[in-house]
Formats: sequence, C-alpha cells, structure tokens
Amino acid sequence: MRILSFAVAALSLVALYVWSRTGLVQPALLGVFGLANAAATFRSGRVGTFLKILMAIFATEVVVFGGVFLFSLSDYWPGALDAYKLPDSVPMTVALFGVLVWAVSHFKAVRTISGIADRYFEATQQTTARIWPFPAFKISERLLAILMTVFLVVVNQAQVGINVRLSFFSRDWFNAIQNKDAATFWTLLFTVFLFWAAIYIVSAIIEFVVQSMLLIRWRRWLTEHYTGRWLDGSAHYRMSLRYGNADNPDQRIAEDVNRFVSGNGGSGGYGIYSYSILLISTLSSLVSFSIILWTLSANFTIPGTEIAVPGFLLWVAIVYSIVGTLVTHFIGRSLVGLYFERQRYEADFRFSLARLREYSEQVALLKGEGAERNVAMRIFSFVYDNYLQIVDRRKKLLVFTEAYGQIGPFIPYIVAAPFYFAGKIQLGTMTQTASAWGRVDGALNFFVNYYTSLADFRAVLDRLSTFDDAINAAHDQQRDKQIAMSEGTTPDGIAVGALDVALPDGRVIITGTTLALRPGEAVLVAGPSGSGKSTLFRALSGLWPFGHGQVTVPAGAKIMLLPQKPYLPIGTLRTAVSYPAGPDTYGDDVIRQALIAARLAEFADRLDAEDNWSQRLSGGEQQRLAIARAILAQPDWLFLDEATAALDEANEHAIYGALASELPRTTIVSIGHRSTLAAFHDRRIEMHPDGNGGFVPTPVGGEKGAGE
Repeated sequence: MRILSFAVAALSLVALYVWSRTGLVQPALLGVFGLANAAATFRSGRVGTFLKILMAIFATEVVVFGGVFLFSLSDYWPGALDAYKLPDSVPMTVALFGVLVWAVSHFKAVRTISGIADRYFEATQQTTARIWPFPAFKISERLLAILMTVFLVVVNQAQVGINVRLSFFSRDWFNAIQNKDAATFWTLLFTVFLFWAAIYIVSAIIEFVVQSMLLIRWRRWLTEHYTGRWLDGSAHYRMSLRYGNADNPDQRIAEDVNRFVSGNGGSGGYGIYSYSILLISTLSSLVSFSIILWTLSANFTIPGTEIAVPGFLLWVAIVYSIVGTLVTHFIGRSLVGLYFERQRYEADFRFSLARLREYSEQVALLKGEGAERNVAMRIFSFVYDNYLQIVDRRKKLLVFTEAYGQIGPFIPYIVAAPFYFAGKIQLGTMTQTASAWGRVDGALNFFVNYYTSLADFRAVLDRLSTFDDAINAAHDQQRDKQIAMSEGTTPDGIAVGALDVALPDGRVIITGTTLALRPGEAVLVAGPSGSGKSTLFRALSGLWPFGHGQVTVPAGAKIMLLPQKPYLPIGTLRTAVSYPAGPDTYGDDVIRQALIAARLAEFADRLDAEDNWSQRLSGGEQQRLAIARAILAQPDWLFLDEATAALDEANEHAIYGALASELPRTTIVSIGHRSTLAAFHDRRIEMHPDGNGGFVPTPVGGEKGAGE
C-alpha cells in the first residue's frame, strides 16, 4: 500500500504542476484530492483487509484515470479521441472514495463489520476455481476473493459510467423528439442506446454470476469458520452453561451468517457485499450526477424571485436529504432492537417445535398435547407481540418515507418548468435535469431509502458479534480454567488433588477431593441425586470449567465418557454406532460383533439403514448402542454415567460381562444407584455431605462389593 500511496502522491504533484502552468481548476482539484488519497492510503495499515482492498482499488484508479486525464490535456492527445475523453470528475471521484473509506474505518460499527468480513479475505487455504472455458486451477481462497471483489467493483463503476452516458443520450433523444428530427432520433437509438444497453446487459449477467460465486464461497467459508470455533475445544458446551446472550447458535450460524454476507437471499434484505457495492455505486452516482445537476441548474433562480443560485437544485437536494435523514432516524431508531429480538423469538419458537418433535413419543404417552400447545403458543406470543411492535414502528416510518418519496420527483420539474415554458431550455434538458436530480436525491437519501434494511442488518451484526464474544469467552475460560489437567509420566492411573468443583453460579458442590483411580481397578461412584457425581466425571474428563484443583491422567490415555442419554446422529446405523469416528472407520464384521456383544443382534444386518435412531430405538437400546460404540473405540478408561440405568438387571449384568470380555485392558468407572452394580466393581466411592451444602467423594472399602 505504501508504494501505491507514493504513486498517487507523484500523480497528484504532476496534477498541481499542470495547474500551475495552465490555470485550469480540474488539475488543481485532482492534485488536492489525490494528496488526501495518498495520505489515507499511506495510513491504511490499521484498516481492515476488506476495506483495504477497496482503498487499493481506488488508489490504483486515481493513478490510471488521473494519468489518462492529465494526458488528455496535453498536445499529444489524438484529436480523433476527443469524444472519448474521461469526464473530469472520474479521477477526483475515486480519490475521494479512498479518503471516505479510510474515514469510515474509524467508526466502531464499521470496525465490527470489517472484523467479521476480513476473516474470509485473510484465508490461507488453497481452493479450486474455474473460469469458463478454461480448465480448473488451484488458487488461494484469499486471492480468489480479492480478485472477484476487484472485478465486481470495477464492473459496477463501469455501469455507473454507462448510466451517465445514457443520461446524455436521453437529453439528445428528447431534444430530437421536440425538434421532430427523425434522423437524429433513429441514429441515437441504434448507434448509441443499443450499443451501450447491450454492454450494460452483458456486464449485468457477468456481474450476477461472479457475485453469486463470491457470496456462496464467502458464506461457506464463514459457516465453516464459525462452526469450527463453536465446536473447537467443546466451546459449545461451556457456552450452554454460562453464556445465555449467545442464544440459538444454530440460527446464528445457519441464518445470521447468510444474512451478513448476502442479506435475505433475494427477499429484500442486504448484506455486507450488497451494501459495499451499493455504497460505491451510490457515491459514484452522487459525484457524477451532482456535477451534471450543478451544471444544468447553474442559472436557475429561486422560485418567485430573480435571485440566481449556482447549482440551485443540488443545494435543494442536499437540504431535502438532510431533513429526511434526521426525521427518518428519529422515527425508526428503535427498529434495531426490535429486529434483534425478533430473530431471537423466532429461533426460540423453532427450537421449541423441534424439541417437541424429538420427544413426540414421550408427549404422546403422557397425553401432553394440550400442555405442549399452550407452551408453543406462549412462546409464539412473543413473536406476535414483537411483530406488532415492528409493524407499528414501520407504519409510522412508512407514513413519512412514502410522503417524502412522492414529493421528491416533482421538485426538479417544478423548478425547471418556468425555464422550459419560457423557451430557455429544451425538453431534453428538462428531462436530464429531472433524471440527474433523481440520481442525486436517491444517493443523498440512501439512509432514508434503506433505513429498515439497515436496522435489520445491524441486528444481524449484533448477533454475530455477541456470538463471537461468547465463543472467545468460552475459549478464554478453557485456557484460564483453574482445574489443571496434566499428563503423568507413568501409567499409574488418574490422580486427583485438592479438587473443588463449582456450578456455573459459583456455588461449590464438591470440595476437598483427593483420589487415586488405579488402572485395572473398576470403581463405582455412588451417592444421592444432586451430589455432583456427573459433574465430577466431567471434571475428570477435562470438560468442566468451574472450580480449581489438579487432575493428572496417564500419558496418552484414551478416555471415553458415556452419559445416561447417548447422542445418536441422524443417518445410517453404521454412522450412529461408529460415532464420533467416521462411518468408514470400522469394518462391517467388527461393527456387527460389537452390536452382538451389546445385545443388539437384531440390528447387526441393518448397518446401512437410515433412520432417526434417537426416536426409533428405546432408551435401553440406545444405551446398548452406546456400549457397542465403546467396544469399537477400545478406550483405556471408560466412565459410565448411569449408562445402563435404562436396562433391566439381566441386561445390565450381560452388558458388564461383555465389557469385561471385550475391553479387558479398559478401566471402568461407573455412576449408579443399584446395589447390584457393586458386584461388577472392585471399589466404591461414596459422596458424603461436607456440612456446607457440598459433597466430598470418599473411598469406602477396598474389596469387591465393599460398603454395601
């Protein structure tokens, strides 16, 4: 960027030199704006990557367009190309754009937006791309994203240039109509309009294809990024324990990422790309058509007076837009919060219905449909009330914006009409004036026109930023947790020293724990419900973040914990029993043997059957499938958190026998309440009250069945 800034500065100095020699205003303006752009480009080190790309585009265009413009002022410019000179405003416009990008990069909201967008444009992964009709090629995701963005910005600017050219066509065409000049009418139609219209159509098609590829690749990358960070290091679990402000992470990944990148998928919303290109197009139109509007209304007078105000219509447009923007913000400022709440309420409602579907059997057995209907409608009442609040606020906003939009288009005709009726301007000039007013007014009223969608986008931004904050906090908590996990140098078992385990609210539930779990010695952990047995298991596995103490595990030991209710992914039975390993990790015969050992022989020949197994299988069958999963995984340590509680005593006896025969090198530590479990364990640990509302794990006896 520094080399580019030096190039812009050099071009600006040349422009100032041309001004000193010719006295022309345009080179002076180019020199001033160019130096400002050079300074902004030089200081772009702290600007986000996405915004820096835009600044680099504009700085390059300053050098290219500015060089062409200065060359066109020299005696070396071919006379045959006089009709193709760049408008004076082009190099100054792009110079101003670069300065504006640097300026807005200091706003907090823009920094937040850029912080999320930059991740994709800093991606280092290699990817495959293809440009028809050429073969596929390897390229870094970052470089591909930058190239597509540069291409789209340039195409968009070219389209603005075509619109400017067509505005002059419209002026001349309507003048030909007024003058009844048929030859000029048809010549302009076939040689000017059709030519530029065809180029615009082709560019729009190419832009659509490239834009679509950029947006879906951007969304895919951000989705993978957020999913990975959410799942990495079990951050999703810790977030569910404490960080309630990051509700419905599924919605934030599936919906908010899409809305951030591309809006509402064609349903009226805008995303970061749309707003970026839209702003560039808006600013390009503003500068280009402001110059046209200033020129056309240079001699217009204030209606009812003879007072001439240079660029009268431009000043009217500026005042009109300022008033509209202030009133719009005053009316609609509460929409950001309402949209934020709407997304949360909608996600809560969807989640409640999905949860009902998951537990449909239990609801049916309890005849709980009436209660569930009441719960569902109670949650939907929040959606309903929020919707009415949005409607009420948007109704008030719509009253103003519709009246504002209806009045605006007539202002240029009202101002220009006296000049037209007096014969001072032609019909074409009047229509061009109205067209230029419309472009300038639309650009200046960007905030008014897009206020509702901007409020929606701000809500999306807030949800993603708070999701980021919650993920970061969960990762920080994992790094800073006071329950220190370490690996021992010898396979002496699991050692627990001075371990206190707390709940998320800070209340200590397990105190002063000092234990030694020896390899090969099966241990049963017992105690009253709520005494922290399951929480202790999670602390020993390194998952629980609340508390302090020391847990030492054997070096390289493979630890597996089976909860009371197993997780069964939707898909084939092979996928469910192999989880968390991939479905192709184990051979068919090995999986069948594991199912038979877990007393699920009737499913051994259904490995490729797809179903929602968490609903298809009974509770006992799900627990036996989890046992088959452990047999396949062959862990060194297996923690069973009431993992056989849904089995009858005969099946439980058979399962523990299968574990002993199939996992002879695995040390089993169980939580259970049945007295019959003592027969399968060598030692018992009892959760005893400490007198302060907590519990202390206390070894009871040293022989099999002791303490019963």
